[in-house]
Amino acid sequence: MRALEPEVGDAVWAAVEALIPVPVEGHPLGCHRPRVSDRECFDAIVIRLTTGCSWEDAERLNGSTVSDTTLRARRDEWIAAGVFDKLNEEALRAYDKIIGLDLSEVAVDGSLHKSPCGGEGTGKNPTDRAKTGWKWSILTDKNGIPIGVATDGANRHDSVMLEPTLDDAARRGLLAEIETLHLDRGYDSDVTRERLAERRISDAVIAKKRKSGTAKGTKNPQSMGMRWPVERTNSWLSNFGQLRRNTDRKIVHRLAQYALAVTFLLTAKLIDWRNRWSPVVAPIR
Repeated sequence: MRALEPEVGDAVWAAVEALIPVPVEGHPLGCHRPRVSDRECFDAIVIRLTTGCSWEDAERLNGSTVSDTTLRARRDEWIAAGVFDKLNEEALRAYDKIIGLDLSEVAVDGSLHKSPCGGEGTGKNPTDRAKTGWKWSILTDKNGIPIGVATDGANRHDSVMLEPTLDDAARRGLLAEIETLHLDRGYDSDVTRERLAERRISDAVIAKKRKSGTAKGTKNPQSMGMRWPVERTNSWLSNFGQLRRNTDRKIVHRLAQYALAVTFLLTAKLIDWRNRWSPVVAPIR
């Protein structure tokens, strides 16, 4: 897990620290308990994100330096200040500036995951015996970099989530730069084509649905095309325990988890890009 590498974690923390607002002194006499450091809270939040453990376990795994109550409160403070959203946008801009987004071939796909505690934005998972779950829909560039996202209940069809996913990319000013959009057969409908036309996406490669009367199990003759980058990115994100099995009950909390996970992915890629010309030193025999 790259998020647990010190080099990656320190780089993300440097960006987070710059975004955290200065805390306001609330006690009239200024004599309350000293505030736990933000870095301690950040480390515990990362532990929970990567492992998928509870807040109480994150507290213990971080050496019991900060309580689970403080962790939740600090997370909510940062969400209210827009820290996670700004962090995601900053990481995406940095990637685009240094490496560059490739919007010649983009793809959209949804991914279903468990959400045993239910809450906002969850629904019955059709692939998990109708247990409570959630879904994200992401739009990625040719190299699998997420540039748009939407979340909903696990029972929401991918095609319904296409519109908010594209609109999220439009908010960043990236939609107009898309050349070819790749979609699987779940999006094969007139409604999808109307939504794409409204957003002036004329070049869309959509896999065809199996014709009626075709035996089940018959392979679709159309190749996967350029949909594999988004599938790979879904796999990368699913490695984060709290995304794979989310126990938050509010949408804003899940989006904060998602934004932090994407930031780690982008930061790791930027570090790899920096090191791409590093000489390989032969071991001394």
